[in-house]
Amino acid sequence: MSAKKKNYDNESISILKGADRVRKRPAVIFGSDDLEGCKHSVFEIVSNSIDEARDGHGDKIIVTSYLDHSIEVEDFGRGCPVDFNNTEQRWNWELVYCELYAGGKYDNSDYEFSLGLNGLGACATQYASEYMDVEVLRDGFKYNLHFEKGENIGGLSKEPTKSKRTGTRTRWKPDSEVFTDIVIPPDYFRSVLKKQAVVNPKVTFILRIEKETGGFEETEYYYENGITDYLKEIVGEENLTSLQFCSCERKGRDAEDRPEYKMKLSCAFTFSSKVSFQEYYHNSSFLEYDGTPQKAVRQAFRSSIDNYIKSAGKYQKNEKSVKDDDIADSLVLISSTFSTYTSYENQTKKAINNKSIYENMVDFLKHRLEVYFIENPDDANKIADQILINKRARESADRIRQNTKNNLTKQIDLANMVEKFVDCRTRDKSRREVYIVEGDSALGSCKTARNAEFQAIIPIRGKILNCLKADYEKIFKNDIITDLIKVLGCGVEVKSKANKELSSFSMENFRWNKVIICTDADVDGFQIRTLVLTMLYRLTPTLIEEGCVYIAESPLFEITTKKMTYFAYDEKEKTEILAKIGDEKYKLDRSKGLGENDPEMMSLTTMNPETRRLIKITPADAEATSKMFDLLLGNDLEGRKDYIAENGGAYLELADIS
Repeated sequence: MSAKKKNYDNESISILKGADRVRKRPAVIFGSDDLEGCKHSVFEIVSNSIDEARDGHGDKIIVTSYLDHSIEVEDFGRGCPVDFNNTEQRWNWELVYCELYAGGKYDNSDYEFSLGLNGLGACATQYASEYMDVEVLRDGFKYNLHFEKGENIGGLSKEPTKSKRTGTRTRWKPDSEVFTDIVIPPDYFRSVLKKQAVVNPKVTFILRIEKETGGFEETEYYYENGITDYLKEIVGEENLTSLQFCSCERKGRDAEDRPEYKMKLSCAFTFSSKVSFQEYYHNSSFLEYDGTPQKAVRQAFRSSIDNYIKSAGKYQKNEKSVKDDDIADSLVLISSTFSTYTSYENQTKKAINNKSIYENMVDFLKHRLEVYFIENPDDANKIADQILINKRARESADRIRQNTKNNLTKQIDLANMVEKFVDCRTRDKSRREVYIVEGDSALGSCKTARNAEFQAIIPIRGKILNCLKADYEKIFKNDIITDLIKVLGCGVEVKSKANKELSSFSMENFRWNKVIICTDADVDGFQIRTLVLTMLYRLTPTLIEEGCVYIAESPLFEITTKKMTYFAYDEKEKTEILAKIGDEKYKLDRSKGLGENDPEMMSLTTMNPETRRLIKITPADAEATSKMFDLLLGNDLEGRKDYIAENGGAYLELADIS
């Protein structure tokens, strides 16, 4: 019998109390109960110290990561008030560390532009900790608190101190009963403290990572001029235009019935033909999901640059306007905004949606860009030209991508779509093989020798394009290459940032189990094989990585005796065969081209799975082939001369010298 279900009645409703409000539902406060949530619990404590420093109290913050996964944050601010609060008739330490939505940032009197707004951070992190120790220096006293799993142990310890230093030092260990992962990697601390140094100029952030060998690895982050210094670091010497910094203070409200609030808006930016980078911060929190500031930047820059291009007559007849991505491709910008009221999308503060910040930022940036273009006509001209280059390159790539997609993915009969392609009967991809052969004569002999059930053939008509040297537009105009890609069916992989839109690769659409390159065993055959391999290496490298590409070995020598015919694939095998037949009379012929072989020989040596020899191409093979091909047929003239000087002697007997 099944157990009787509990009645859903008036006693079924309950509330979480105390530490359970966080410990049993950490995702509500920290965004998740995994490592990301654990990271955010750390940032809550760091942000309290940042608010103190930005408000002018202390210019250094020290963060230590210990081997046992505990963390310590020390600041040199005024020290967190923890003594008795006559107004609330409560101990301040209880309000700060044991009450959600209690803090000193609600009326803006202590922190005008605060990173922590909701009074959740210190309490929520304390609740989510295995333990937390707090030491406060202020008013001539040293205060100590100790918590375990959300509960205070021992109350408040208070003793006089002669130290004139003030500040708060907090050490705690995130609780593995609350978070599924508490092992925060050092790179998280490095990234967070660097970003905070960027938007909090003149504040020194020190990171200490405890080492297994003992001691600490210490790193200091400091930006004298904040986002301007960071912009210089990002762009280096690759800026196309001068570096610009602009800032203003405004007031606004998000709706008529909402209170007015203050805001500070600042941007540092430049343009580059090689670097693209934008980061957005609000109240010194990194906006991972952007939000209002990014939307404002896009609107202001697109409108201003479009207006300038039109006024300068740089658009061609009937040309479309620039898009956000065209500008973003060359824009290097860091935005740092502050407000006394902030509408975050959630407690993790990774995006904001203040309407007034958007409106004021658009207006401010449009005005500053208009003045900048007037005062710096050379910069304005460079920006317009570069954005138009980006736009036209994107549009060209879009056209190529669409044409390529249309050409390569049409679901029609391949035999009618690709000239002289000979398909096989089976639709079972695990059996299908396609032979890429050299010319019509090889097509004839291979067609007769193949097993038509599972072996298909496509001949290469003429010499294939060198895909190492050609650009994508030229590659996809080459009939041989487009025919090969059509037959493969999988599309192409384009890893170049400038042409990434062309990428359409899918292994699910790949029609074959094996792609077999089959060429004559002579210089021309080797060159064609190399060109095909190079094409596959550049356009469909996954086929090589997945072990789908093979070379069919062709014999170099045919040795005929009265009783038997032998095939040798290299000089060593020829020597071994001749030793084996001993004094028996034989006829030695260098192998003919594939087109001159009779079907029985083609099947035996090249096509029959029981007797043929296939070489599986690995990524290392393809890369080595590509590099050698580039050396011998590419643009490296000096490298080619050096190689010939060092290795040319080994090829003298193959040279046509009379």
